[in-house]
Amino acid sequence: MTKNDEIIIRSACDRDAERMACLCEQLGYDVTRSQIQKRFDKLQSSEHHAVYVATLKTDEVIGWIHVHQCDLIIALIIMPPQAIVLGLVVDKSCRRCGIGKQLMEYIEKWARQKNCDAVLLRSNILRKKAHIFYQKIGYVNIK
Repeated sequence: MTKNDEIIIRSACDRDAERMACLCEQLGYDVTRSQIQKRFDKLQSSEHHAVYVATLKTDEVIGWIHVHQCDLIIALIIMPPQAIVLGLVVDKSCRRCGIGKQLMEYIEKWARQKNCDAVLLRSNILRKKAHIFYQKIGYVNIK
């Protein structure tokens, strides 16, 4: 995998569940294809959730991202909807090739289309490389 390889971003579908489960394992989450499939089935019917995959030309899934649009009420002030990244993973053999950035840009566009005010995310404090990645693409650590 090089930075010059063509990456395709598309909506996730049923056939991606096995590979998505494998990618979850790379983050330390032990999930099965069946568990991913059940969760994905619920999300597909919601206009407030989106799951996208990054693939090579061969359609091999090398990354995925899950985003959720939600309305927040904070301190009794009604805020515009927010987009929250609930998961992002790129295959360890494909990292540092711009795929994570492409996935984030894709959901940023999705968030704008949904009139979201911001894109938020959470990342475990132990994931130092992830924090560096998010800062590098313009996100700010607020905690």
